[in-house]
Amino acid sequence: MRRPGLGHNLPGMTATTDQSQTDQPQGPALAGQDRRGAVDPAGGGVVIVTNRWLSDRFVDTTRNRAEVRLALYTGNLVSELQRTSVVPLLLARDPDLLSALKEGNFASTTTKLIALQSEIAVASIQLLDGDGRVVGSTNRNLLGATHRSAPSFVDAQRAKDTIFTAVKREAGGFDFTYSRALRADGKVLGVIVVSVDLMKYERAWAGLQDAVLVTDSEGTVILATEPVWRGQPMATALEARDPPSAIQRALQATTDWAQNPPDAYVRGEAVMRTEARVPFRGWRIFTFTAYDSVRERVNGILALEIMGFAILMAITFYVLSRRAWSRSVSLQRESAELRMLNARLQRAIAEREKVQKDLAVAEQTLVQSSKLAALGEMSAAVSHELNQPLAAMKTYLAGARLLLQRKRPDEALSSFQRIDDLIERMGAITRQLKSYARKGGEAFESVDLRACISSALSMMEPQLKARVVKISRALPRQAVLVMADRIRLEQVIINLLRNALDATKDTPSPQIDILLAAGETAILTVRDNGHGIEDLDNLFAPFYTTKKPGEGVGLGLAISSGIVADLGGRLTARNAEEGGAVFEVQLPILGKEQEAAE
Repeated sequence: MRRPGLGHNLPGMTATTDQSQTDQPQGPALAGQDRRGAVDPAGGGVVIVTNRWLSDRFVDTTRNRAEVRLALYTGNLVSELQRTSVVPLLLARDPDLLSALKEGNFASTTTKLIALQSEIAVASIQLLDGDGRVVGSTNRNLLGATHRSAPSFVDAQRAKDTIFTAVKREAGGFDFTYSRALRADGKVLGVIVVSVDLMKYERAWAGLQDAVLVTDSEGTVILATEPVWRGQPMATALEARDPPSAIQRALQATTDWAQNPPDAYVRGEAVMRTEARVPFRGWRIFTFTAYDSVRERVNGILALEIMGFAILMAITFYVLSRRAWSRSVSLQRESAELRMLNARLQRAIAEREKVQKDLAVAEQTLVQSSKLAALGEMSAAVSHELNQPLAAMKTYLAGARLLLQRKRPDEALSSFQRIDDLIERMGAITRQLKSYARKGGEAFESVDLRACISSALSMMEPQLKARVVKISRALPRQAVLVMADRIRLEQVIINLLRNALDATKDTPSPQIDILLAAGETAILTVRDNGHGIEDLDNLFAPFYTTKKPGEGVGLGLAISSGIVADLGGRLTARNAEEGGAVFEVQLPILGKEQEAAE
């Protein structure tokens, strides 16, 4: 596929090419016509389409490679110019050179410049005094020469910056220099001149297949792989005939290169032109690349394609001849296989009916077993959850009896009121114990976690008084509101506190820490300094317990985990680094919008 801007002829190139294009033999068409009798019409169409596609593909590949090389040439030029442009600025501040110009003593100047040249790798360095005389040079043969009228000397004295100069040589080619004035106390003491060796790129390009030239802002050729082009306008340079030229060395006759017309013709040769802007003083770089033997590569692939068509036709004939013979054999084999499959299918159906009957019996047995397991779990859960309120009621009754004996009825009534609250709580617990088997809640409301903690501690007061346990609480001053069932949430906190009490039975200084934090979520942490958790994986499994028989059935944490999950939160456990267990309840905090809706 041709690219915009590359199909126009260059100035000075042969613009009328009708005769040249007519003389070029059309290789793709002839190749298809010579082989048309050997392939069918479909194969001929495939060959024509393949020829066209491959020609465009190989032409694009050649063009892309030429553009990559052009980018490389441009980068090398700019890199060399930028690297050398810094050298005059550094040398203009050199104290030894300034001192030599002031004192007029240049005995060691040349030696210093030669040492600097080897370090910074430039073509040459010259130091001129105020009269334009060479007083120091990396080429000792130039010492004493006068460059009073040289542009590099004159322009450097007038400017404060580094000056770039391109001067054509008498023998051909150009000298590229950077010059800068050396000043002291506002006076020009001399000029430092550094030469840029761009000719090395010409020598490198001359060994490649591209013809390369570089023009300045006025269109004059300043670098070229062909020496006779230097110093001429590009149009004039390309018209010059001085064989053997770079075009004749790099380009080959490509009369059968493709069906599309070339970008341009140079001396009758079809070439591909690529150009780019050099980001330096309006320079431009051009490359002229010969089209590779695209037709030769395309013809090779077309020959393989035609051979493939011939082999395909032979294989097709063989397959068709074999198909009729094998068809009858295949039918006989398929009929026998169908009879075998039919017999296997009947056996499978009979086995399936038997399995379905056995499955129905197993399902009935499983339903009955599930009912019995649920009944046992519910009875154990009721017994487990009602132990604490019953123990508290017993304590309050004993206290009320003592108060009545001491003629203190008002305080006894307070104990009876607490007993009444416990009875109500026991009724609520019996209703809510189904939460392990049934998801969801029915009495959700805005609940302050701080009040739930205080109520749970009040419920646990008899057990806490029976033992000496240090309870520390860290609660925020503001209310921590969550959407929950208050009774079930208190049930979770009581279970966690009871487990902490059980875990610290054998601890010399038992301690339970209750921490409440409110951020994006409400996090309630219950931490103890007991023996820790042995099996974290099965901790929340039903009926898992480390207590002795009769002390617990292993349903407290399982029920608590189910309640927290119903509330939209999560109950987790881990062992603390300093020992003991840490339980965390994470619940969604009630935001201001939800609170207003409530």
